[in-house]
Amino acid sequence: MYKKLHLGFMCVLLSLALFSCASSEDILLFQDIERLSDYSEAQRNNPTIQEDDMLIITVSAPDMESVRPYNLLIETRPMYRSSSINLSTNSQQQTYLVDSDGNIEFPILGRIQVAGLSRSELIDYLREEISKDVKNPIVNIRIVNYKITVLGEVNRPGSYTVEGERVTLPEALGMAGDMTIYGERKNIIVLREIDGKKEHRIIDITSVESLQSDYYYLKQNDVVYVSPNGAQVQSSKFNRNASVYVSVASLLLSVLVLIFK
Repeated sequence: MYKKLHLGFMCVLLSLALFSCASSEDILLFQDIERLSDYSEAQRNNPTIQEDDMLIITVSAPDMESVRPYNLLIETRPMYRSSSINLSTNSQQQTYLVDSDGNIEFPILGRIQVAGLSRSELIDYLREEISKDVKNPIVNIRIVNYKITVLGEVNRPGSYTVEGERVTLPEALGMAGDMTIYGERKNIIVLREIDGKKEHRIIDITSVESLQSDYYYLKQNDVVYVSPNGAQVQSSKFNRNASVYVSVASLLLSVLVLIFK
């Protein structure tokens, strides 16, 4: 009897293990990749400057003295050199904070409305204005607080700073160490603020149709949430040590079978 009981118990465990395995349709990304040629590339992200953005704006020209008034520098404490008596100072490029009205205070030019402009649009504007006083100015702009947040079923959830001007959804997931095996690939939520309103899209990254989404290219301050799959949600209702208890119970049952057979 005990032998049959033991055999039945092991069959139940084996069945649970088999049925709990995830299907490849739930795990693999871009499963219909052969259809990729049917889709045109998604519109590339052209991030616009937003309130509370931090900008570094550098103006240069063949005659650097002519653009010095357009570069806002911070003088740091003096630097002493042991090999000489010379005294020098370090200069740091100051960042420009976009205020709640979307403006920055720029040297010489004064207050400028920058919110809603792309980086290239602001460069063109500044170059045109500075060209009135400086010959052949070169303007470089960098958004230094361009970050995204990745949460949910990923290996390293958190906020990540983006060095460039664009980042795709797969790249963001890669920054977070990829999705765990419990992540719902067909239910990735992207939260975005547009004109002060929160919006969202649900992305199915198992299909190449996700490449067409206007949320495939992320914008600064986007939040990506990878939902847990059904197995993970179901397991959350039980003790996380349930598997340990089952193993111990199986061992005890095996010992009892050996004793009483």
